[in-house]
Amino acid sequence: MSEALATLHDDVFGRMRARAGYHWRIAFLVCLGGTGLLAGCLAWTVYKGIGVWGSNLPAAWAFAIINFVWWIGIGHAGTFISAILYLLEQNSWRNPISRLTETMTIFAVVQAGLFPIFHLGRPWFAYWLFPYPDIMGVWPNVKSALPWDAAAVSTYFTVSVLFWFTGMLPDLASLRDHAPTRVQRICYGLLAMGWRGDARGWRHYRVTYLMLASIAAPLVISVHSVVSSDFAIGLTPSWHTTLQPPYFVAGAIFSGFAMVLVLAIPVRFFYRLEHVITDRVLDNCAKLLLITGCIVAYGYLIEHFGAYYNGDPADRSLMFGFHPTSFIFWAMLGCNVVVPQVLWSRRARRSKLVLMVVGVLVLIGMWFERFTIVVEGLLRDQLPSAWGNYAPTVVDLGILAGTLAFFGLLFLGFLRFMPFIPVSELKEEATR
Repeated sequence: MSEALATLHDDVFGRMRARAGYHWRIAFLVCLGGTGLLAGCLAWTVYKGIGVWGSNLPAAWAFAIINFVWWIGIGHAGTFISAILYLLEQNSWRNPISRLTETMTIFAVVQAGLFPIFHLGRPWFAYWLFPYPDIMGVWPNVKSALPWDAAAVSTYFTVSVLFWFTGMLPDLASLRDHAPTRVQRICYGLLAMGWRGDARGWRHYRVTYLMLASIAAPLVISVHSVVSSDFAIGLTPSWHTTLQPPYFVAGAIFSGFAMVLVLAIPVRFFYRLEHVITDRVLDNCAKLLLITGCIVAYGYLIEHFGAYYNGDPADRSLMFGFHPTSFIFWAMLGCNVVVPQVLWSRRARRSKLVLMVVGVLVLIGMWFERFTIVVEGLLRDQLPSAWGNYAPTVVDLGILAGTLAFFGLLFLGFLRFMPFIPVSELKEEATR
């Protein structure tokens, strides 16, 4: 391992300085086209109003909140994974994927933030969610979970950016010192913020990094609990339960580990970093994916038991009845409960193809879970006269596909221009 890390600087930074390969260019063009689709769909939404979405009564939340919670879950898990493994001193297998997980958080929260803003119908008034001095007397309702949701997500995003950027300072300074052109030296020098790598700098760096990790790790639990409160405070069937906070937190970490595998395996393959993102790293991620998957499956079981035990006819009808979207529920169980069980096999955990397929299916299953929570609960309320149906429009599907492409575009740009592997931390770990 030490011999391999001796050339790690050239392995990572050398490939960043090299000309982009055709794989990266093709992926970049595809993501750029998808981002253009996102911009067009959002512009059309602002021009015509959210009536171009499939949102209706009773499914007023629909795709916007489904996608918001899905992206928030992925985003919240990234920094949590990096921070909690750092606090538990699991650096031997945390370091190779820590930068990828932290970056995943930043870009996923960016996607998530689009949906509630445009779901307002008048996105230019989004600042009304925050408590600010206003002579018009427009104040948020502090009894509602929605303003606290905006405050919690923005707080977590701020802490995640600080945690992510602080960790990159030594590597940004290394890029500055080895930059081949003056423009790159200036750009990386500004980002490095005068880092010199002296003893005093490292001392302050470690204290700051530890402090931010200590804040970020518990913050994800509180933030996703607040997000779950958006549902739990309502009387909608399957929403009004104290199960929602731990249920949402477990689901977020579950989808986060799935996204880590989906991102780390291609990076390992195309950048030939098998000696950095080792089989042991992927194996540990797969084990944690299996553990969190079992927790999510237990949540499904308790949710159905609660619906049976409380005797509410609406809850029982929703949980045990059949309706037009029941196939999504069964697909959710297949992706989130059945598929991860293959990871009990060590051979499956060592197969990159199996891990990639499992990660993708889990992400799809977690999106189905959000659909089941949001749409099915709204479509089958207490009054049968208020029941309805829901179908997404082309604009809904275009926005969802566009956010996936926008996420990919940001991630590809990060791989090209920023240190996506924490070289300084890997070298420090190798010398211990």
